[in-house]
Amino acid sequence: MILFKRVIDLQEYLRSKKDQGDQIGFVPTMGALHQGHLSLMKISKTHCDITVCSIFVNPTQFNDPGDLAKYPRTIGADIDLLTSVEVDVLFLPPVEEVYPEGLDTSIDVDFGELANVMEGAFRPGHFDGMAQVVWRLLSIVEPDKLFMGQKDFQQVAIVQEMLKQFEAPIELIRCPIVREEDGLAMSSRNVRLSPENRGAAVALSRTLEQANEKMSGASPKEICAWAMEALALPNFKPEYFEIVDGVTLQAIDAFEDADLVVACTAVWVGDVRLIDNRILKEN
Repeated sequence: MILFKRVIDLQEYLRSKKDQGDQIGFVPTMGALHQGHLSLMKISKTHCDITVCSIFVNPTQFNDPGDLAKYPRTIGADIDLLTSVEVDVLFLPPVEEVYPEGLDTSIDVDFGELANVMEGAFRPGHFDGMAQVVWRLLSIVEPDKLFMGQKDFQQVAIVQEMLKQFEAPIELIRCPIVREEDGLAMSSRNVRLSPENRGAAVALSRTLEQANEKMSGASPKEICAWAMEALALPNFKPEYFEIVDGVTLQAIDAFEDADLVVACTAVWVGDVRLIDNRILKEN
């Protein structure tokens, strides 16, 4: 694995590979890597000749400075994990390389209601910062394919819309959620859970599983109301449980209303905010 910290050096290397006809796969991350991240790298390696992973904790997508300060940084362990799955390139830029002085990295894109629901309602400004850094990284790496995890379903939908609006020649591949043995979705935040709360956190995936089972006998709104009550556990503070059209991210009245239907939830477990989702229907 080759590590680059400067944009110019990374671009020179990748352009030489593209000149040889190599396909470039890209997995942007904020580090604190786990098996869920590694699954993206493995999928990229099956699709592309060169797999690039970036690690950059982006300050512009944290609406809570405290959350930014708490975000785990484990670069030594991350490098070991990336080496173990034979990632070709690690891009590890300082902030001034991603947001250099004098360069306008802002983007002009209107996500409409995609960015106003669910995460957008509870984390104002988050998707603006996320989209800004993803577009900046894509502009640097210029990949053929972009690999993102389903766990951040709304983020994937918004990036897909951004690629569409910019007419970017990049294929976005949504990769399945990787879960712990008890069903908890893998997340860099899981390490911050207390032992008691870690055991209880499996309620998120179980509630999503039960929501899937209730599809034949209840409406989406009825299931959402039930789920919010089911997640009102000790040390839990559910923010939302929504069943939405997987393309527009708007709540649906009936399961027949969309070809892609997704149940999405966000819950505070102690002082750690967890998100999860489950695809209930996909045609």
